[in-house]
Amino acid sequence: MTGRTIVVTGGSDGIGAEAARQIARARPEHRLVVVGRSAQKTAAVAREVAAAAHFAADYTRLDDVRRLAADIRGSVDRIDALANNAGGIFGERTATVDGNEKTFQVNLLAPFLLTHLLLEPLRAGDGIVVNTSSASARFVGKVDVNDLNHEKTYAPMRAYGDAKLANILFARGLHARYRSAGINAVAFDPGNVRTGFGAENDGLLTRLLYRTPLSRLALIPPERGGANLAHFLTGTPGVDWEPGLFYSQRKPARPWQNNRQVNDEALIDRFWHRAAQLAGVEP
Repeated sequence: MTGRTIVVTGGSDGIGAEAARQIARARPEHRLVVVGRSAQKTAAVAREVAAAAHFAADYTRLDDVRRLAADIRGSVDRIDALANNAGGIFGERTATVDGNEKTFQVNLLAPFLLTHLLLEPLRAGDGIVVNTSSASARFVGKVDVNDLNHEKTYAPMRAYGDAKLANILFARGLHARYRSAGINAVAFDPGNVRTGFGAENDGLLTRLLYRTPLSRLALIPPERGGANLAHFLTGTPGVDWEPGLFYSQRKPARPWQNNRQVNDEALIDRFWHRAAQLAGVEP
């Protein structure tokens, strides 16, 4: 078999679907596994890109994530690249069936668990893990290890920014712990993309940016965001991008684009242990 086996989560819509389409057109030798929340939409994208397999999973249920990992392991013997791309911003604070705040679980804890459950096939392949973050990690993100579930304070955009900052800490922690095992982790901001993002949030800023004609001026098309994701999934670590870093689209984030917590190694370690505890995996 030639080419990479690439797992794209959040692949039923938005930049995940666009990345899958672009990879299928430009690199038909790659084998795609498409994962999404909607079974119908995921199946449609999978047919379009001739995916090797596709699965639906609800990230508000960690048992769904465990089942998804088992399904993926049963369908492929190696994973060369995993896109942790599923996520969203939501409205009022809601607890999942697992007892976690929904924004945190969907954007961070579920992909954290999935990645851990797929470490064996990742080690067997090229071991690329790409976490989709956001510019909100810089502007509103602040990770409080003692309040990852926002039990003390909650606001939709703040919870989203915190989770997207945590995606960067997750990538850096993964790189530090598993680079010797061949895991190459990176986080990136795809840009402000014109998609269905924020459909469950009625905040004024979200409505203005994503549901009015302003979106044509303020946001980039999903094709461009998908191309940015595809760049990391099909690129060569150490050549096209450096593992362990955070990128603004395809360029290393400059100091003003980075949250200062990104370089706090002690915080990353504390965060890692707390996330592992909540996910029920070994730290």
